[in-house]
Amino acid sequence: MNIQIGGYKTACRAYGIDEIALVPGNRTLDPSLTDTSWRIGGITREIPIIASAMDGVVDVPMAVLLSDLGAFGVLNLEGIQTRYPDPNPILEHITSVDKTEFVQLMQKLYAEPIKPDLIEQRIREIKQQGGIAAVSATPVGAIKYGSIVAKAGADLFFVQATVVSTAHLSPESVMPLNVAEFCEEMPIPVVMGNCVTYEVALNLMKTGAAGILVGIGPGAACTSRGVLGVGLPQATAVAECAAARDDYYEDTGKYIPIIADGGLITGGDICKCIACGADAVMIGSPFARSTQAPGRGFHWGMATPNPVLPRGTRIHVGTTGTCEQILRGPAQLDDGTHNLLGALKTSMGTLGAKNIKDMQQVEVVIAPSLLNEGKLYQKAQQIGMGKRPC
Repeated sequence: MNIQIGGYKTACRAYGIDEIALVPGNRTLDPSLTDTSWRIGGITREIPIIASAMDGVVDVPMAVLLSDLGAFGVLNLEGIQTRYPDPNPILEHITSVDKTEFVQLMQKLYAEPIKPDLIEQRIREIKQQGGIAAVSATPVGAIKYGSIVAKAGADLFFVQATVVSTAHLSPESVMPLNVAEFCEEMPIPVVMGNCVTYEVALNLMKTGAAGILVGIGPGAACTSRGVLGVGLPQATAVAECAAARDDYYEDTGKYIPIIADGGLITGGDICKCIACGADAVMIGSPFARSTQAPGRGFHWGMATPNPVLPRGTRIHVGTTGTCEQILRGPAQLDDGTHNLLGALKTSMGTLGAKNIKDMQQVEVVIAPSLLNEGKLYQKAQQIGMGKRPC
């Protein structure tokens, strides 16, 4: 539905994850009977959760650990891990400076050239330890390093930018990434992102993408919406791109998974994204809180070091538990940030969803009042009322 916002402009109503709720149906089942597995690029995982390609979230040990736990993480090929043979002193430096020095320090540290031999080394380190080697680069990085990634034996290649499309105009001096040619020439599956609309998602699928990342600027460490004013609330974005996936599957018989990327903190957020149509989610800050995360209790965005227009911030997320506690439990916190798999299985059981496809079909309602209810409840507790407001 279009809404008039003035004499010149109309706008569509879009919804964020906090504005929706999931409605139980006619049946329930024990959470132990639910199947949360999903598949991408020929790889099946028990847990539909991916750790995002951020330097404070995924390094080689974290990628291996997440693979062992039934999920996987994505390594940033244009970050600290591929610029410095020993990234630990650099990570310590990043976490030690105050906020006023942070952006300038990041721009300086990320000016160090990317070393192709380190790209190969990191991928092989993950593979040698039995992990899934999923790696990420920008479209420009994909052009430069795609052959190196393939040679090193990576399992998945994520091509990510603030916005990715199949119709990109560049100056004559700049060679844009031909998405279709790249997907065809790469011997490993290519996941493309990010996008938020039906048309772009459908076009990316037609190029041969093995998966689509959905979300522009909703993440805690990303400031693209504030800096650029670009984005779409995540519930609407996921539903739009999921519709493109279903139509593409009906036309071709090829099922391309949709991955909700950004702005998801709790188990409830993950459940609602899947109910909107996602096959899996990509999260950053929840894993940045683990004791094994390379960020040492800090989390920052991929575009923070941009030398011209930094878009990202460093946030102090702290450390709340091990990666296993955050992903599989047992939970030591009651705020939904521990045992994300348990939250998903319990929600699926409550909603009567046996698997991810069933979960995508559960009833969703628009419920912005839930936010106000929560705020009122917190206020009541603060002033000692003791009862939940009606």
